Amino acid sequence: MEILYQDNALWVLQKPLELVSEQTPDQSGLADLLAAQNRGYVGVVHRLDRGVGGVMVYAKTPRAAATLSAQVQSRALKKEYLAVVEGVPDAPTGQLRDLLFHDRRINKTFVVERERKGVKEALLDYELLQTLTTEAFGTISLLRVRLHTGRTHQIRAQFAHRKLPLLGDRKYGARNTHTIGLFSHRLTFLHPLNGREVRFSALPTGAPWECFSTLPPQEKDVHD
Repeated sequence: MEILYQDNALWVLQKPLELVSEQTPDQSGLADLLAAQNRGYVGVVHRLDRGVGGVMVYAKTPRAAATLSAQVQSRALKKEYLAVVEGVPDAPTGQLRDLLFHDRRINKTFVVERERKGVKEALLDYELLQTLTTEAFGTISLLRVRLHTGRTHQIRAQFAHRKLPLLGDRKYGARNTHTIGLFSHRLTFLHPLNGREVRFSALPTGAPWECFSTLPPQEKDVHD
């Protein structure tokens, strides 16, 4: 893992692919590695799927964890992703609003028509950055995605429901077997110690990201 920033309250880091973001029974998760550096404590504020990399924040104290978790609930902690989907969206920009149900038995999320127990509203905005056709992946599109809710597999399920599965996401209907085309690009939140807005970002590398010429420019992190 690459630590982008840390202080007495938190870590901000770039999660590698195929590493569990939470603590695990065999203590091999990313949260376990951080807890070992902090007298056994880590506050898990949000999560990324195992096959997804990118920027994450973890708390070093219970107070910081409570403050950051409250921001997640109030949507003051803002998440922006880069996604590669198979196909082309109908519109270059849009908002997706759905009701989602996550089936824990099979660890899969479904778009449903009616509210019932376990169903939650999901909301995101997207912007089409580039579409291209490649020999390896066929026609694919690069999207910037801003999450307003943080449901399990939200981005994966909402785009798959519209016949735009993320590249490599076989669980949700992708044809290609590549790693999942999703990356946590930017986090913006209020620092739990001083209330100032801070921003951290990272960019993905390698395929399929290197195919695109319109990846956002690398930003300078704001944390002072």
